[in-house]
Amino acid sequence: MNLHIHNLGKRYGNTPVFANVSLTVEPGEFVAIVGESGVGKSTLLNCMAGLDTWDSGTVHLDGTDLGLLDDDARALLRRKHVGFVFQAFHVLGHLDVAQNVALPLLLLNTPDDARVQAMLDAVGLNGMGNRLPQQLSGGQLQRVAIARALVHRPTLLLADEPTGNLDPTTAAKVMDALVSQTRAQGTSLVLVTHSQAATAHADRVLHLRGDGIAVN
Repeated sequence: MNLHIHNLGKRYGNTPVFANVSLTVEPGEFVAIVGESGVGKSTLLNCMAGLDTWDSGTVHLDGTDLGLLDDDARALLRRKHVGFVFQAFHVLGHLDVAQNVALPLLLLNTPDDARVQAMLDAVGLNGMGNRLPQQLSGGQLQRVAIARALVHRPTLLLADEPTGNLDPTTAAKVMDALVSQTRAQGTSLVLVTHSQAATAHADRVLHLRGDGIAVN
């Protein structure tokens, strides 16, 4: 998926978050975004998927202007084409691992147990499909989140500090799984992070500032 952002600006009331943000992410490209705390990195990520609103500029996904879509249309686009991985995992505790991973397929009315199992194998969770989240480590939970985000084969994956809660060794394993699977699927990846180890995998590293974005 081609993601194109042009002169994006965001404010909370009278307080500017960022302005004049322009960037393009090509199909299959891995772009890391870094910046100081509070500069709006997570907000920018949410704008990319139409989860948040903006005050100026445009966001296009494969030529579709998200600003012209209503909430239902944005939700449908995300459901089909976008995956998310967050720092806090957001795994549902009352569902087992396989059921958590299967959720995007169920929302699309395309259940596929074989695809779920293949994703679990791909991220190193073979044999853990029947376990509950409370039986897993932090690194395993993040791999569940990665498998869930990629099982419906999105064209764009957005990841917000996916290794922020993990120790360095586990973080490296999680990043390896994330990068290998996005590369294998040809998925565009936009990663917000403070981790230099994570940015080392990226094709490009961009620095978000209040007045725009620049090559780091």
